[in-house]
Amino acid sequence: MNQIESFATKSPIRHVAIAGNIGAGKTTLSELLARRFGWDVHYENTESNPYLSDFYMEMKRWSFNLQVFFLSSRYQQVLQIQNGDRTVIQDRTIYEDAYIFAPNLADMGLMERRDFENYLTLFECMASQIKAPDLLIYLRASTPTLVEHIQSRGRDYEGSISLDYLKRLNERYESWISGYNHGKLLVINVDNLDFQHNPEDFAKVLEMVQGELHGLF
Repeated sequence: MNQIESFATKSPIRHVAIAGNIGAGKTTLSELLARRFGWDVHYENTESNPYLSDFYMEMKRWSFNLQVFFLSSRYQQVLQIQNGDRTVIQDRTIYEDAYIFAPNLADMGLMERRDFENYLTLFECMASQIKAPDLLIYLRASTPTLVEHIQSRGRDYEGSISLDYLKRLNERYESWISGYNHGKLLVINVDNLDFQHNPEDFAKVLEMVQGELHGLF
């Protein structure tokens, strides 16, 4: 049995999560690692989200609806992971909803304060019922890198995302990660990496991830 196979069959970890701003490469890396280690993937629920396209066109009107949908979706994902018997890699975490996106919308005046407080109460109730990921991988990306990735994938509903919005999110991500203490954390700077198209870059990322997985046995 080789080293990669041993991770998939013997590792006690159940939950790996990838965090990062819009366009950081979370979905791509989730799929690559899942294939390599034989993990399942739980994706961010964007395609079936009934509020996403409306939100980007009229943020203040749909912000609360959007965030509650994402919160509910990710809470259900974590419950499935905790109650399952497979190792799962999750594309974005429930913490990002509560510590990044919702407060950013509230501070920008795009979510009513009473709605935000209601949202936080709901999150705190959910968070008390779940465990943090065994390993959190944070993809750090500058705003130009995010813009390049967003443009390359050509999603219509992302066309109206502003640079200011991405910058604000990045600032919140850095603040959250600097104080993250819920479990094992791996930070990967993706500005000079193309792990989707460059095998050497993916090998670098894989080496970093394997190094963290060793510490979880």
